[in-house]
Amino acid sequence: MDKTMKKLTLLSVAIAVALAGCSGDDGKDGTNGSAGANGANGANGSNGLTSLIMQTQLPIGDDVCRNGGVKIDSGLDSDGNGVLAASEVTGTEHVCAPTITSLTASDVATTTSNQWYSESEDRVLQAKAMAAKVAKESGKAKNVILFVGDGMGISTVTAARILEGQNKGMMGEENQLSFEKLPFSGFSKTYNVDAQTPDSAGTMTAMVAGVKTDMGVIGVAEGVTRGNCLSTKGQELVTAAELAELAGKSTGIVSTARITHATPASAYAKSADRDWEDVSDMPANEAANCEDIASQLVNFEKNLEARFPGVDVDGLDVVMGGGRRHFLPKDIAFNSTDAMSTVEGDRTDGRDLTAEWKAQYPAGQYVMDQAGFNAINPAATSKVFGLFNESHMQYETDRKNDIAGEPSLSEMTAKAIDILDNNEKGFFLTVEAGRIDHGHHAGNAYAALNDTVEFAKAVQAAVDATDSDDTLIIVTADHSHVFTIAGYPKRGNPILGKVVGIGSDTPSLADDGMPYTTVGYTNGIGYKNLGSQTDADQGYNHPIVTGRVDLTDVDTQAPGFFQEALVPLSSETHAGEDVGIYASGPGAHLVTGTNEQSYIFHVMDYAADLVKNAEKAVK
Repeated sequence: MDKTMKKLTLLSVAIAVALAGCSGDDGKDGTNGSAGANGANGANGSNGLTSLIMQTQLPIGDDVCRNGGVKIDSGLDSDGNGVLAASEVTGTEHVCAPTITSLTASDVATTTSNQWYSESEDRVLQAKAMAAKVAKESGKAKNVILFVGDGMGISTVTAARILEGQNKGMMGEENQLSFEKLPFSGFSKTYNVDAQTPDSAGTMTAMVAGVKTDMGVIGVAEGVTRGNCLSTKGQELVTAAELAELAGKSTGIVSTARITHATPASAYAKSADRDWEDVSDMPANEAANCEDIASQLVNFEKNLEARFPGVDVDGLDVVMGGGRRHFLPKDIAFNSTDAMSTVEGDRTDGRDLTAEWKAQYPAGQYVMDQAGFNAINPAATSKVFGLFNESHMQYETDRKNDIAGEPSLSEMTAKAIDILDNNEKGFFLTVEAGRIDHGHHAGNAYAALNDTVEFAKAVQAAVDATDSDDTLIIVTADHSHVFTIAGYPKRGNPILGKVVGIGSDTPSLADDGMPYTTVGYTNGIGYKNLGSQTDADQGYNHPIVTGRVDLTDVDTQAPGFFQEALVPLSSETHAGEDVGIYASGPGAHLVTGTNEQSYIFHVMDYAADLVKNAEKAVK
């Protein structure tokens, strides 16, 4: 179709014009009479037929006038009914509208003055500028930051976008989370080698090592047998964190989950089972042959140097998260000031790994609360080991209730960058929002979405603290959840509220006569109404609820409201659909289309030449 916009020339409205018939005079003159006498009058002539003209406006696309116009039919009104029938048409002409090759501002004002049009036009200009600026050559990234929103599927991103917008006084839908503004994006296929719907161990291993692997194993290829320690021998992978360490870069790992949990652990550990977080989690025969995950973190430097003889690395520079119990002996004497259990530590081998870390890095700082975190001077600190909770760190909405206080994800991210960027060779940092996943597992959208909003703040903190000319930032998820946005709520309806339809002020009712929420879960522990409770894990202390519940008098926007679930399970599950990838900085242009999850590693490698620079150090 001709791309030039067509302007229809408006012609006269179709009308029927009747031309009046003309009567004769006296007919023919009579013949002359005999001389001196008048002749007789001739007979009168008969009336003639009426002529009619009919004009019909033609639409754009007409077979004769492609740009529209007017068809003019003419003929005699044979039956005298004042209407020109098709059978009476004796002539047809077409007057076609000319093709318009230029437009005036007024011709397209309705389009160009529209907010959606102008905003999108601006976005095109911004995208062109950012695309032109990004470094496309390999090795241009001095720094690499990998952000992982654990369990942050597309529906979670959408709902969190709306929630953040509504928290800012907007309708919500028009809002953008910080990472949605990054100039390049694509999709990641999240399946594990042996599983259609994955877990975090196999997915994070793919992202940081470039190899897809089985569910439940960390830092090893698919040839391993889960739970069999010796099967990891020869299957160990090399991660981006290890390559960066070999290349002389600073390295850091930040998470709101236990730092020994599957996602953060995949950056530094090799394990036949993600659950082997400390020695007490391992069968005795397996513990005799393999090192637990917490021990591998503290011994990261020694293990890497043993694997690549002759290299000299200085170990992880920043480690911040939860999971203190896996580093302490099972002895009340080692309890921290904010211990939640009678005996905080879980280790049955008597080792205090926090003490071992401090002995190994005497100039480093071990911190376990907000005060210790605040006291860190990034300019004068080379290493930080922060364990802020016995288990996982608090949900963002529950953080204020932590006994000793703990930093937010955005605070940890900013502090980590301030420490890591002291290295002229650059750094590699991975940041996980682990509790998005946990909020979903509990069936509590309030917790999951608020942690996603905080995750977006952490990304913004990284954007503000770095230069897109030398820092590749990738934001993605390891997998999604069975979290849905449904119904037909009107624009601006509270995302955590009940469905209220367009033009209505009252909740829509399902066919069972009860209202329902916009967001919900396909499976899980189901409805709970815990009011102001901000710890989503408390939902597990209540019975699973099957079937529908009358929500008429329930505040579904309260922190302690747990959405209904279709299939009753002891915990909501992951989902198997693709997740988003968002990127900026050198090499970000490679993030496009739909990719295997392992592709993310290769983008980071291309951007920073991780393998090439590590090989130089090993040789």
